[in-house]
Amino acid sequence: MHSDEKVREVFRLLKAGLSHAEIARRTGVNRERVRAWQRLGLNGALSTPMRHAAAAREGHVIEECDAMVNVPIAPYAYLLGQYLGDGCISTQGRGNPKLRIATCDDYPVVRAECIAAIRAVAPLSGVSVIQRQGCSEVAVASVHWPCLFPQHGPGVKHSRPIVLESWQRRFALEIRPDLLVRGLIHSDGCRVWNRVVTRGKKYQYLRYFFTNESSDIRYLFLDACARLGVDARHNNRNTVSVARRQSVAILERIVGPKS
Repeated sequence: MHSDEKVREVFRLLKAGLSHAEIARRTGVNRERVRAWQRLGLNGALSTPMRHAAAAREGHVIEECDAMVNVPIAPYAYLLGQYLGDGCISTQGRGNPKLRIATCDDYPVVRAECIAAIRAVAPLSGVSVIQRQGCSEVAVASVHWPCLFPQHGPGVKHSRPIVLESWQRRFALEIRPDLLVRGLIHSDGCRVWNRVVTRGKKYQYLRYFFTNESSDIRYLFLDACARLGVDARHNNRNTVSVARRQSVAILERIVGPKS
């Protein structure tokens, strides 16, 4: 993106009567851009949405941001679970960082809850839903996403440490572990009927599973479950199971069937 001073230089040359080709030669701004700026006028060229977004991003200091102070705790705890499961933050391009969460097309109610949480956490940002094969990506740009999800980093989550900040632990583990668990199961969990045959009799019972390649995220799930009185245990390398009747009953109240 050209600097504000470069924009002003183009307009000084336009005022001096130089041709678009000569201005392009002197400034390095192509003729199409010179024409577009001329149509907008100086003030319009200096106040485009892209330029505003870049200025906000470049002037934003994460260490000084207080977005987490005013974030609504309940939707944030749920959104944190969705982010840790199926979310990422992309920072490429000229716009603000973009939160992307993959949502399954089979569960439109879960997607709607995810969108509602995003709108509560980032009320001034527009939400877009991008159709993919078998799923839809919920995407929204905000300069605050790296502040609100400091676990963001290069590569997949299981390749780097995932450790919550103290304020995140307070919000999602101490105050609303139920919504953290709900978000985690909605993203990377399932609810199934387990059917067994014992001595010729058929039995079935509900069971919950949470699967994630990151051991840090699995242990956050275990921590949140323990705070809720839910007995959750690893049943293989990357999957946590909840099978005891009382624990399943708690998750039935908190999560229930996906839809």
